[in-house]
Amino acid sequence: QVQLVETGGGLVQAGGSLRLSCTASGLSFTSYTMGWFRQAPGKEREFVAAVSWSGTALYADSVKGRFTISRDNAKNTVYLQVNSLKPEDTAVYYCAARRTLGVHTTLDYDYWGQGTQVTVSS
Repeated sequence: QVQLVETGGGLVQAGGSLRLSCTASGLSFTSYTMGWFRQAPGKEREFVAAVSWSGTALYADSVKGRFTISRDNAKNTVYLQVNSLKPEDTAVYYCAARRTLGVHTTLDYDYWGQGTQVTVSS
C-alpha cells in the first residue's frame, strides 16, 4: 500500500519560511518523480514544483526563486523549502508521486498525500 505523508505546514507571517517534508512508503522511490501541488480555498489545485529521480527540478513561475524542491532517495523523502512567503501562498500543500522519468506539471500523478496546511498572515 502506497502512502505519502506530508509534514511541516503551519502558520507563518509574511516573509517567513517553512520546510515541508513528504515521506513515501510502499513504492520504489527512485522510479517516481515527486511533485508538490497546492490548493487554496475556492481555487483549483495547481502545480508548485516537481523533481525527477535524478534531481531535475521544475517550478511554477509564481514560486521561482522563493521555493526549492529536493529529495533524499535514501530516506524516501521529498522536501519543499518555502521562503519569502506571501499571503497568496496560503493553501493546502499536497505531495504527489508519478511513475515517470521526467518532471511534469499536470495533475495526473499516481499517488497523493493527505495535504498539509500552510497559512501566511499579512
